[in-house]
Amino acid sequence: MTAIYIHIPFCEHICYYCDFNKVFLEGQPVDEYVDLLIKEMEMVTAKHTMEPVETVFVGGGTPTTLTEAQLAKLCSAVQHLFPIAENAEFSFEANPGDLSLSKLQVMKDHGVNRLSMGVQSFNNELLKKIGRIHTVDDVYQSVNNAKQVGFENVSIDLIFSLPGQTEADFEDTLTKALDLDLPHYSAYSLIIEPKTIFYNLMQKGKLLLPGEDAEANMYEKLMTTMEQHGRKQYEISNFAKPGFESRHNIVYWSNEHYFGFGAGAHGYVGETRYANYGPLKKYMQPLEKNELPTFQQKELTLKEKMEEEMFLGLRKVAGVDKAHFQAKFGQPLDTTFARAIDKTVEKGWLESTPESVRLTRRGRFLGNNVFQEFL
Repeated sequence: MTAIYIHIPFCEHICYYCDFNKVFLEGQPVDEYVDLLIKEMEMVTAKHTMEPVETVFVGGGTPTTLTEAQLAKLCSAVQHLFPIAENAEFSFEANPGDLSLSKLQVMKDHGVNRLSMGVQSFNNELLKKIGRIHTVDDVYQSVNNAKQVGFENVSIDLIFSLPGQTEADFEDTLTKALDLDLPHYSAYSLIIEPKTIFYNLMQKGKLLLPGEDAEANMYEKLMTTMEQHGRKQYEISNFAKPGFESRHNIVYWSNEHYFGFGAGAHGYVGETRYANYGPLKKYMQPLEKNELPTFQQKELTLKEKMEEEMFLGLRKVAGVDKAHFQAKFGQPLDTTFARAIDKTVEKGWLESTPESVRLTRRGRFLGNNVFQEFL
């Protein structure tokens, strides 16, 4: 399978928790960026024999800050430069409030068939506290617009354990999210990352978080409620109706290969993981000289590839398939990671069957602890 990630780093506003590669939209050379992004794709496709592309994901930043003309130009280039498979998944990240009917129509006309919206909460006060500029009404309007244009595959992201959030509030957000009857939901516990506004507030003792017990209760409520509403958990943070799982993200969790384009984008091709320059100027300057904007690349050892197979694959509820591991690496999983498996099974975090190893329900609460045992 061939997968493509494309990064659009522009945002109209910087959220307080976000550590992704992004810049304020105002005053930025967006047209030039789109042109050079397309140039990067042209240069890479000239170097590689491209197999049919099964999934394209445009993330950010906020891809829907692009104008209709910029969206059309980018999507046309993707369709022209890559052999897109007939049933490919073509996803765009979006912010509620950015999704006008005209932008949605441009995306639909150019092959986009999946939307992933950063909703985070259905509480307007909480949205303000985390630096979001959309409102709950914007969410409803954007979902209605998407349906009106003909988008059936729509996902929304939620965040729990937010500053000042109660368990009752998160339960209310879940209820309102599920009332939209969408095929896919993602929900993540808030992580305080360095170089974010929340991190600075935490350092000053000014960030009041719900605490570990409340966070665990919210996650339990999330899993139970999604299951009751027919959204099967297929990864630690992702839930879907059958057939609507994110095929692009499954590429990451299955430790498969993908191309990354744009400022700060990462890729994994052949034996090599690589990353582009993140700062806009550093990304654009090499391309202006007909050079690729690669910042670093690393050829993985067999040991590193097997470790990645485990800590990525164990995010999936199905876990890591033992026969697939043996075929991929020429080594039996049970002996390669015997110590880590025995230790985590004994603690009740992992379940080992003849077919696979996978997190127990308890283990899903402690994923990072489990993953560290395999490094």
